[in-house]
Amino acid sequence: MKILIDADYIVYKSCAAAESEVDFGNDVILVTSNFTDAYNAAKREITRIEQKLGNFSTTILFFSDSVNFRKNILPSYKGHRNRKKPCGYKRIINALGKEYKVIKKPLLEGDDALGIYATKFPGNIIVSPDKDMKQIPGQLYNFDDVFTITAEEGAKWHLLQTMAGDNTDGYAGVPTIGIKRAEKIFEEKGYTWKAVVETFEEKGMTEEDALTNARLAKILTADDYDFQRKEPKLWSPSSDYKVDNGAGSKDEADSRQTKTKACK
Repeated sequence: MKILIDADYIVYKSCAAAESEVDFGNDVILVTSNFTDAYNAAKREITRIEQKLGNFSTTILFFSDSVNFRKNILPSYKGHRNRKKPCGYKRIINALGKEYKVIKKPLLEGDDALGIYATKFPGNIIVSPDKDMKQIPGQLYNFDDVFTITAEEGAKWHLLQTMAGDNTDGYAGVPTIGIKRAEKIFEEKGYTWKAVVETFEEKGMTEEDALTNARLAKILTADDYDFQRKEPKLWSPSSDYKVDNGAGSKDEADSRQTKTKACK
């Protein structure tokens, strides 16, 4: 078993904690960082995870690319997170890469690269505090508990996030509908694309709005990635898409041919 860590969070937190300010007066404030403190903090967190999870063969760290394909879908995606990375961020990643295997794919966020790897090579354990990772089937450690997610549960969570949106990532769902309300709607109508579209349209929105949300919410799997072109395939459901005994319908998988460039 391999430990697959969504490591952006760990390095960001470790570097931010190692920063300090020097106030020279006259409107001059210098931000400095202690590399050793930041690196040791990241290492401690990774070691703690390894000790918690026990038997494993390898630890792999996943990081986000500086270019995000979702910006082509919605330019304002994560627009409120444009804060500069803390001091030493790239240097810490480079240093960790000398001790661990590091994976970063062009255009992808770390959780997408992780989702692709986890579904191409199943049987490992995902480590991430991000609720988005509940879309990926397999074992997930969210820094509190370890639990197993089925393919059906993952596909349902994707539709739930599509309808409810995610304000932390900068895209709103259907107005006044959160996860709890979305669950009730799907329990009444079934976990189908038709139910998603109907709910959007009841609030004066369109199927295109729903599709934009679905593509932003979708964490990529191996089926959502073109390994030859090295680019994501945008999620494209069939009109009768439904979540049944493990994932979406076959029609959805067959129709998922649209590439990122289609949204540029």
